Amino acid sequence: MTTIRLVLFDLDDTLFAHLEAVEDGIVRHLAVVGGAFTAADPVGAQTLWRSLEEQHYHSYLAGSLDFHGQRRERARDFAAAYGVTLSASEASAWFEGYFLHYRESWRLHADSLPCLDELAARIPGVRVGLITNGDLTFQSAKVRGIGLSNRVEQVVASGELGYAKPDPRIFQHACSLFGVSPDATVYVGDRIHTDAIGAAEAGLTAVWLDRRGASVSESDAADAARLGVIRLEGLAPLAATLAP
Repeated sequence: MTTIRLVLFDLDDTLFAHLEAVEDGIVRHLAVVGGAFTAADPVGAQTLWRSLEEQHYHSYLAGSLDFHGQRRERARDFAAAYGVTLSASEASAWFEGYFLHYRESWRLHADSLPCLDELAARIPGVRVGLITNGDLTFQSAKVRGIGLSNRVEQVVASGELGYAKPDPRIFQHACSLFGVSPDATVYVGDRIHTDAIGAAEAGLTAVWLDRRGASVSESDAADAARLGVIRLEGLAPLAATLAP
C-alpha cells in the first residue's frame, strides 16, 4: 500500500450513528403525535420509516425529488400506512416534528473519535475529510452538531456536485480538493457498493465498515474481492490496518 496521506469517511452510519437516531426519533415523535399512531408497534414503525427513508432519499439523489420534497413524501407515505392523509404542508410540518426528536438523538459512534485519534498518532500528518450523499447545508450542520468540525478539513456533499457515490467523480473530486492522489487515499464507508466498491473503482483504498454483518449480493462480493476491499466490523482496528 502506498503511504497514506488522506483518509476520507462517509458520515451517516460510519462516524455518525444515523440509524440509531432515526429509530429513536420516530418512536419519540409518534408518542407525541398520538392519535392514529398511538397503537403503532415501535419496531414496525421503525422498519417502515427506515424503508421509506431509503426509498425517498434515493429519489432525491436521482433528482426526481428535491431535498425537502423527499422529506415531505416520506412523512406522507408513513402516515398513509396508518390511515392518515396529510396535505403537502401538513406532511412538511409532521416531518419537522420528527426531525426535532431525530436531532436530539444525534451522536457519534463510540469508536469514531478514538479512531481519529489513533489515525493521527499512527500516521503523522494524515488528513481527514468526509464524502456524503446529501445536502451540504444539512450535513455540515450535522458535522457541527456532533462535534466533528475541528476534526475534518473538508465536507464533500453530492448535493453541491450533481453526482453522488458510487460515481467515481465524487471520490476523485475529494482527492483533488486535498491535492492528494487516489492511490494515497483511503475511503471508509458502511455500504459495500455505494461506498467501498465505488471508492475502489475510483482508485482509492476502500474499507467497507460492516457494523451489522450485512448480507451482500454475489456480484458485490465478487467485485469487492477483485478490487481488494478491506472489510472491518468496527473502526477500532482501522489505524492498525492502515499502518501496521
